[in-house]
Amino acid sequence: MIYRFTFMSEEKDDFKRVFEADPYATFLDLHKAILESTGYPDDQMTSFFLCNDRWEKEQEITLVEMESSYEYDNLVMEDTHLDDLITEPKQKLMYIFDPMFERNFFGHLTEIVAGKSMSGVVCVDKTGKAPKQLQSDDAFAAVAAKNIDIDDDFYGDSQYDQDELDLDGFSDVSFEDGTMF
Repeated sequence: MIYRFTFMSEEKDDFKRVFEADPYATFLDLHKAILESTGYPDDQMTSFFLCNDRWEKEQEITLVEMESSYEYDNLVMEDTHLDDLITEPKQKLMYIFDPMFERNFFGHLTEIVAGKSMSGVVCVDKTGKAPKQLQSDDAFAAVAAKNIDIDDDFYGDSQYDQDELDLDGFSDVSFEDGTMF
């Protein structure tokens, strides 16, 4: 049996990746195949999420063991086989490739092919260019390009005048005797 997954991006209309996988392959195998097909480096805390029919996140499968909600088990990609959680055609999953801005690929189990076998995960159809992996690079580059002095312009005027501080209402506050809280 072979699982066939299709992943798409809402950022790039022409982006599509199709993977064939041994059901006993791990989510780590799928993760590595996604990275290879997109050219992304393996330096982010990516995650998979099983999703319901409305693309709402349910069970998370993380790259490394992390604290998780009590509602779901803490599953790690390396230890979780695809067939442990993926059992139905059209089952939806999300791959978070930019954890800072929660950018992702939407995927689903396109079909289960009976009578064939393979090992691992292979990209069998690669259409379109992947979106840039990290959006944060663009945000920081924009700040640097404008040559903004973060201390002065971003946080406020560097010409602070203590005499302008209105102390009314703060005379009874003291950090030393513990009366503040």
